[in-house]
Amino acid sequence: MAVALCLASGGAAAAPTFTAFDVSGSIVTYAYAINAGGSVTGYYLDNSSVFHGFVRAADGTITSFDPKGSTETEPTSINTKGMIVGSYTDASGVIHGFLRKPGGKIVRIDPKGSVETVAQSINDGGSVAGYFYDSNNLCHGFVRAPDGTIAKFDPKNSTCTAANGINVNGDIAGSFDDNAGATHGFLRAADGTITTFDAPDTTVTVPYGINGSDTIAGAYGPYNAFHGFVRSADGTIVTFDPAGSLLTRGDAINGKGAITGYWNDGSLWHGFVRTAKAKITSFDPPDSVYTQPNGINDSGVITGIFYDAGGGRHGFLRTP
Repeated sequence: MAVALCLASGGAAAAPTFTAFDVSGSIVTYAYAINAGGSVTGYYLDNSSVFHGFVRAADGTITSFDPKGSTETEPTSINTKGMIVGSYTDASGVIHGFLRKPGGKIVRIDPKGSVETVAQSINDGGSVAGYFYDSNNLCHGFVRAPDGTIAKFDPKNSTCTAANGINVNGDIAGSFDDNAGATHGFLRAADGTITTFDAPDTTVTVPYGINGSDTIAGAYGPYNAFHGFVRSADGTIVTFDPAGSLLTRGDAINGKGAITGYWNDGSLWHGFVRTAKAKITSFDPPDSVYTQPNGINDSGVITGIFYDAGGGRHGFLRTP
């Protein structure tokens, strides 16, 4: 079910259009990622309180899915070919990564030695980045090649590594913790070279998204007072906050350098989009009391989640 919430008006600059959608039979719909063609993936909660994955085609057709044996399915990324990755929980409570191919075939992803796997991102070539926990409860980054080969990695001095995004070149952005309890950002090139970095004046730097130019978006600072940042390929870091923000999280970045995420004004959460030229526009779907954008494609179409005044939770698309 989809509902157009706001139609673009005429004039020199058309207003963005918001479209709300829900998976049939769901009580909650979470949209998390969007590809170049406008297909969206995420998950939904049914009346039995079970989470299932879904993919919504650009024409609005929604298909739900679950890996075999899943009791909870949470997709997180979709590439231009329609390949989807995410994680699922089996009947014994173990979390596995998965890759769903366009035809619907689902492959489990578990690096050797894993007791819990989180697949976070897939690029257009089919390489997957994520992280896993071992039997000592230590977490490590991994990259899975299109042929299924998995390589584990950790920045030097890491006690826990989380790979969050992978770009078309196979470069990965993420964060790692050290023995002192600080959290740092990293960029892992496709050849395995790792560069670590920190936003200014902080002990917590968390990259979330990376584009094909190796521009990285993320958040830094105390967890209860995050600020947004963008790191250029040359290492330059620029920080930002929408006007009035007390907490900002930059969640996703597209190929043109536009960043989307969400911010808090002290009571409500709002969405924002920041252009490559640093112009920030805040937004909320109509009737939203909580807005959380999660993905943006190169056309500037944004997907995410919003809560309405009645407590309903829906997926949305914001089309420029």
